[in-house]
Amino acid sequence: MASTKGGLLAKTNNAVTAKKPTTIKGWIVAYKDQIAKALPSVMTPERFTRIALTAVSNNPQLAHCTPMSFLGAMMQAAQLGLEPNTPLGQAYLIPYRNKGTLEAQFQIGYKGLIDLAYRSGEITDIAAHVVYENDVFEFEYGLTPKLVHKPVLKNRGDAILYYGVYHTKSGGYGFEVMSVEDIDEYKKKFSQSANSKYSPWTTNFDAMAKKTVLKQLLKYAPIKTDFVRNITTDETIKSNLSEHMTDIADETTIDMEDIQDEPANNENPKNVDMETGEILENEKTEG
Repeated sequence: MASTKGGLLAKTNNAVTAKKPTTIKGWIVAYKDQIAKALPSVMTPERFTRIALTAVSNNPQLAHCTPMSFLGAMMQAAQLGLEPNTPLGQAYLIPYRNKGTLEAQFQIGYKGLIDLAYRSGEITDIAAHVVYENDVFEFEYGLTPKLVHKPVLKNRGDAILYYGVYHTKSGGYGFEVMSVEDIDEYKKKFSQSANSKYSPWTTNFDAMAKKTVLKQLLKYAPIKTDFVRNITTDETIKSNLSEHMTDIADETTIDMEDIQDEPANNENPKNVDMETGEILENEKTEG
């Protein structure tokens, strides 16, 4: 493993320290070569850097995060091959107050989790669905598991359940069902900043609920350990850079009373969701 304290990134880190960038954009450019080394072949360094630069340009809060936490979040996205803060919904770089300091937290999106599952090579199909109170829905666990969902065409009522299903290339399958109450309990227990205005839980509960039920489902799937290691990076803050970001400890310790309610410079760009930092238009990120 190499980190900014030695090895592969040490030389660049020393050079950057000698002439420290004054903006987040400067830090991105300074570490462009290291980001390139972490990227998978399906994403070019130019495209990834352009996406990151656009995210910073359109979300003032990210520009005020500590540079190394931002780069750490970027590096996690790079190593997972997920595009952060784009309409694809694969991943997010979200500003959070952490121990009184504004830092960038990396979060895997619902679509990013599905993408990682497919890339594991074991999953042939995977999906999550919402069950509404007027749908026909039956499920049983045990020796002969059963799941039947027949959505009604109109007047479906309120959402009451979420479930995820998968099939493997060997013919296996599995499913997991969680009630809305189960999802809420999970959110309160495992997402320290779920009630923050910057959290996707606030702006897209449905997608986060689907992601949650899939995470629970995949705990029991016959899937490679690399996948399990990858999803442990979800909702983490890391300010040390490494060739293997999964080995770096999470630094998230969030005091909800410390979370900043308004953007640092009170700007409100038209093409960015200020709740999640997601870019709403993709013209600038095409490439």
